Amino acid sequence: MSDLVLRLEGLEKSYNKGLPGEVNVLRGVDLSLEAGEVVALVAPSGAGKSTLLHIAGLLDQPDSGVVEIAGQPFSEKSDRRRTIARRQDVGFVYQFHHLLPEFNALENIVLPQLAAGVPRAAAEARAHDLLTRVGVEKRADHRPAALSGGEQQRVAFCRALANAPRVLLADEPTGNLDPGTSDQVFKALMQLVRETGLSALIATHNLELAARMDRVLRLENGRVAAD
Repeated sequence: MSDLVLRLEGLEKSYNKGLPGEVNVLRGVDLSLEAGEVVALVAPSGAGKSTLLHIAGLLDQPDSGVVEIAGQPFSEKSDRRRTIARRQDVGFVYQFHHLLPEFNALENIVLPQLAAGVPRAAAEARAHDLLTRVGVEKRADHRPAALSGGEQQRVAFCRALANAPRVLLADEPTGNLDPGTSDQVFKALMQLVRETGLSALIATHNLELAARMDRVLRLENGRVAAD
């Protein structure tokens, strides 16, 4: 039996429901992600990939359907239980790094660990290890404004993996970078994902990057299909 880390079944999501301007974004999405698998999600602009990732990461609720992480259903869980799961089981990376500007690179990775109850010494050791894996350990004491775009995004990857989540959800993680930097950052992300053994669902419009992942899924007309 497959070890499913993420299972989405029959997801429906509409905005302005019941109103003249109702928009049906997701129309019965089925998607599964196995342990250690890296899957690309390709979609045209406005197709609903961000909505899908937010639902998969328990940031938003579907109108109907099933969301399971590591075999645990979350459709009916309390807000508190969903918050704990987001902190422990899910890592997020966005197109823009969203690092806290008043903290340096190391501190940005330490903070989510402290929030999860990890002792400071252990949190700093893991932060140093993650920064070393992506090649920016020498920039640990620099604040985001002193880092290049590629360095900022690498730190964002490390922050997303700080609490050793089961699944990484990334929304156009290299979309704000030039092609050369995008390639370098993507290689760092893939290396980090492979070394830590987690699963990843990565939304991208870059077909070249998508082809370098284990599978490619396409989101069109509110449904997901193999590309």
